[in-house]
Amino acid sequence: MNLNIVAVVAGLVMSLTWVSGASAADTEDRIAKRLMGAVPGLKVTSVRESEAAGLYEVQSNNGDTIYTTADGVYLLTGDLLKITDNGIANVSEESRAGQRKEQMAAFAGKGVITYPAKGEQKAVIDVFTDIDCPYCRKMHDEVPQLNDYGITVNYYGFPRSGPGTPSFTKYVSVWCAEDQQEAMDAAKGGKSVPQKSCDNPVEEQYRLGGQVGVTGTPAILLEDGNMVRGYVPARNLAEGLGIL
Repeated sequence: MNLNIVAVVAGLVMSLTWVSGASAADTEDRIAKRLMGAVPGLKVTSVRESEAAGLYEVQSNNGDTIYTTADGVYLLTGDLLKITDNGIANVSEESRAGQRKEQMAAFAGKGVITYPAKGEQKAVIDVFTDIDCPYCRKMHDEVPQLNDYGITVNYYGFPRSGPGTPSFTKYVSVWCAEDQQEAMDAAKGGKSVPQKSCDNPVEEQYRLGGQVGVTGTPAILLEDGNMVRGYVPARNLAEGLGIL
């Protein structure tokens, strides 16, 4: 056998042996360092073994899911799908749902504007909303119906135009109002709200939205961490939650 080929094969064997002999923590640390070194500005938030043998799942500050080999050399982006007895399952989305649930729990509902369920509470939804978004306003018109179904609605501020913009200032004014619900109802109805300023969590909520993957409004987070993107009629939402 050609000596160069022998050397290459020997090198591959040594590399594979080193990777397989490394601890899980070492492998995850190596992957994180390699990716952050290769992609300027990338911050890896978590690395863990994927349920697909040989792949590691990487979460980062840009919200994308990355899959990589143990040596951090080969990368895949996009959702990982799995064929099950019940059809195609989205493994990546299931993972993101778990992370969202943890992130929302850690935030602990700081400063939400709540419309509580009437009677027995059967479900809670967290809604990232923009006061000036037409479909957010359409959803808000149906909040009383959701409350009648036993669904509590928690509003998180996500003015899509970002901090320092008129929409953002409007949300701050609503949050700082003496009666937040009254101010929210007025603002969602297109009425002017007296401009107010105070210590508020709106920017924190806006950043949280980015962390959990909100890209548009309304974005509805369910208790299991799954996200419903966009407006859904109240009755359809209640049916999806198993209430009707």
